[in-house]
Amino acid sequence: MTTRILPAVADADAARSVTTLLSQLPDTEPAASVTDSTELVDTLARLAADSLDELPEVVLVHERIGPVPALELIREVALRFPAVGVVLITADASPVLFSAAMDSGARGLVTLPLGYEELASRVQAAAQWSVGVRRHLGAGADVLTGPGGTVVTVSGAKGGVGATVTAVQLALAARASGRTVALVDLDLQGGDVASYLDVQFRRSVADLAAVDDISPRVLQDALYTHETGIALLLAPGEGERGEEVADRSARQIVSALRSRYDVVVVDCGTYLTGANAAAVEMADAAVLVTTPDVVAVRAAKRVVRMWDRLQVRKAEESVCLVNRYTRSTEIQPALIQKITGTRMAGVVVPANFKELQGVVDAGRMHDLDARSTVKQALWSLAGELGLVAAPGGAGASQPGKQLARVSRGNDRGSVGLRRRGGGRRS
Repeated sequence: MTTRILPAVADADAARSVTTLLSQLPDTEPAASVTDSTELVDTLARLAADSLDELPEVVLVHERIGPVPALELIREVALRFPAVGVVLITADASPVLFSAAMDSGARGLVTLPLGYEELASRVQAAAQWSVGVRRHLGAGADVLTGPGGTVVTVSGAKGGVGATVTAVQLALAARASGRTVALVDLDLQGGDVASYLDVQFRRSVADLAAVDDISPRVLQDALYTHETGIALLLAPGEGERGEEVADRSARQIVSALRSRYDVVVVDCGTYLTGANAAAVEMADAAVLVTTPDVVAVRAAKRVVRMWDRLQVRKAEESVCLVNRYTRSTEIQPALIQKITGTRMAGVVVPANFKELQGVVDAGRMHDLDARSTVKQALWSLAGELGLVAAPGGAGASQPGKQLARVSRGNDRGSVGLRRRGGGRRS
C-alpha cells in the first residue's frame, strides 16, 4: 500500500529537506509541502469534501508552522479529520512536549535533525493507525469525517444595530430546514441571546474555558436545548467571567461544535476580544451588521480595518448586512460597500421594528410571524450563506457554496490580539 504524506512546513529550506527525506521512504507518496496552517486545513477540507479516501494517511506538522501554533493546529486537524494520522516534527524531545502532543491528537513525534529510521518508523505507525480508522469508518461507525459543519459569525458595527436578532434568525432558519444547529453567544459581557429566546440556564461558555479536551459529554453539559431544537451555548450571566474565555478556548469550542452540528452561528457582539476574534477568523462566513447611517457606517469601517490590521479577516472576505434599510436613506448599500470594502449581502433588512417589538419584549424571537418582512429578509440571508438544507430535506446544500469558503487560518486574529494585550477588549 502506498502511504500518502502531506508535510506542513513554513520554511522553504526545511520543507525541501523534509520532502527529500520522505521521497526516500519505501511505498510513500509525499505531496508538495503546504506553508501555513490555513493552507493545510483548507487542503484537507477540499480533499475531504470529495471523499474520505482522498485524504492523506499522514500529515507532518513542523513545530514552527504558523500562524496557528503547532499543537493547536494538530488538535484542529485531529478533531476535524480523525482519519488522518498527524506527526509532529520538533527539536524538543522532552516528555512534557511529547505528552502535550499526544493530548492534542498527534500519533507520533519525530525529532530534529530528521533521521531516516525514526521518520520511517513514525510515518509507518501513523499510516497503519489511519488505515485502521478508515476501515472502522467504512463499517459505518458514527465518527465525524470531512470538514465539519458551517460556521457563521455575526458582529455588530456598533451597539444596537441588530446583530443578535440577525444571529438568532439565521439559526432559526437553518433549524427550520432540518439542519442541526448550535447558537453561541460570544458577546461575553453583554450577550442577550438568552433574553431573546426566553432562556434561563446557569451553564455558559465560560464553563468550557478551562477544559483542555472538550469531550461530547462535557460539551453537552454546557449546552441548553431550546424548544426549537437549537443547541444554545450562552454568554456568562456574570459579565466579568467573560475574561476567562481566551482565544484558545474559543477555537476549541467552535471546533468542537463544528464537528457535531451542521450549522454553528456565533453572535460576536460589538467589541473585539481574543475569543470572538478567533471565531471570526475561523468562520466560513463573517457577517458584519450595520445600519445605513453615518455613525454606524464609520463604525463598520473601523471594524473591518481593525480585523485587517490584526490579521483576523480581510475586508473583502467579510459580508456586510444593512439593517433598518429604507429607500429614502441617503446612504445606500453601494456606498457602504465602497466605504468599507466588504462584500454586500444580497438582501437588506427593512426598517420595520414594529414587527419585532412584541416578540422582543416577550423574549420570544422564535415566535416572529412568518409574514414579517424582517424575518423574510434574514431567512433569505440564511439561504444566501448556505445555512438552509435543500428543499424537502433531501440533504443540505453544500456549506458556503453561495458564499465561497473564507475560513482562513484559525489563529491569525488571536496572534494579533496577543501582540496587543491578549483577551482584553481592543
